[in-house]
Amino acid sequence: MVSSSISKLPAQTPQLPDVLAPPPPANSNRTATKPITVLIVVPTLDQGAAEHGAVELVRILKLAGHHAIVAARSGRLIGDVIKSGGEFIALDVASRNPLVILRNAIALMRIARQRDCDVIHALGRAGAWSAALAAKQRGIAFVTGWTKGFSESNPFKRFYNAVMARGDRVVATCDGIADLIHARYGTSRQRLAVVPPSIDFAAFDPAAVTWERTSALRRAWGLAPETKVILVTGRIVRRKGHHVVVKAIKRLKDSGLADFACVFVGEDRGRATYPGELWDLVLANGLMDHVRMAAPVRDMPAAYATATVVVSAAIQPEGVQRAILEAQAMARPVIVSDLAAGPDVVLATPAVPDNRATGLRCPAGDEEALAAAVFRLLTMAEPARAAMGRRGRAWVIDRFDASVAAGRMLALYRELTGRRQQAGRNRVDLSGPDTDL
Repeated sequence: MVSSSISKLPAQTPQLPDVLAPPPPANSNRTATKPITVLIVVPTLDQGAAEHGAVELVRILKLAGHHAIVAARSGRLIGDVIKSGGEFIALDVASRNPLVILRNAIALMRIARQRDCDVIHALGRAGAWSAALAAKQRGIAFVTGWTKGFSESNPFKRFYNAVMARGDRVVATCDGIADLIHARYGTSRQRLAVVPPSIDFAAFDPAAVTWERTSALRRAWGLAPETKVILVTGRIVRRKGHHVVVKAIKRLKDSGLADFACVFVGEDRGRATYPGELWDLVLANGLMDHVRMAAPVRDMPAAYATATVVVSAAIQPEGVQRAILEAQAMARPVIVSDLAAGPDVVLATPAVPDNRATGLRCPAGDEEALAAAVFRLLTMAEPARAAMGRRGRAWVIDRFDASVAAGRMLALYRELTGRRQQAGRNRVDLSGPDTDL
């Protein structure tokens, strides 16, 4: 494991009130320090791990008295960025076109100069290439954030992905992803930091979700009140393993199980053939009555509350999936593949006894094992299933405290800005004259 050697900042994490308290007023006896300005580069502001991670960074910085600027394509989470105290600048940093990447680098240089940014933090590969160039020219810190393991099917993809391992600090959401980065790219342990995501436990509280909210979703999905719901959240992409879930649903139907439905909640962005292939698989297996492909849901706490079980069948390393944390926070049992979540996220047998489990784990890509796991939870007595859900909520509340994530990220930013406060200010500036962006 990496945990013993990877830097986890700080060694003694302050409690939430100290970590997130704004800087002292000018007349304070404490020495005033310049607030940190972080330029966060994320592909879009739609639903996704990187996007929610960007909003989380904005909140952490704002509550600590610092400033966050988010450069991204427009999306549903713009309001969250603004509400959290961040500044939004529309920029197409999702494009892989080399000319667009270069143009974005120049734009980020200008933003970094005009807003006097101290750090550029990239949460996506195309944007990271632009951010790396901009940070180098401005002589400021460059940070990358990994929420999952990227596939590397050919040398070009390996080269394209490698920029995410070149940050002054490389932030992984869990030890497993940090291990993967070190193994693939030889990134030094000193540059790696593990910062788990945190969850808004007040919003994701089963006691706060009303019957009216869950009933509205059931009506929207065309489900009867007694229908048991298998919920799968996240983008409709192959690496998430939706096709494995469909094949498992076919096995459940063939076994004679009734009164259940699987709901896919996510977006496909209309740029891939996979959603069409997935629906063809549903039609070919006669599963129209058991599968719903729903639009993204704004009220995710209600979506989890509607679910009987939440599934992630990922076939590529996913790190710490926010959806699995949210599901457990909502006291819902979960089923994950061995690439979807590790033992630091979901407690499952044989690692723990049944009376400590918060969910079930099965091999990635194994629809038979997945079907067996879903069958077990759907047919489990309600008190036992509810007890598993309660253990899941207690587990994530204990492990994913917002103060821990905030403390580590703020300590990381402070270390980088303290070390490089004046570095690179005299470099050649290619960003051109000041212009309004």
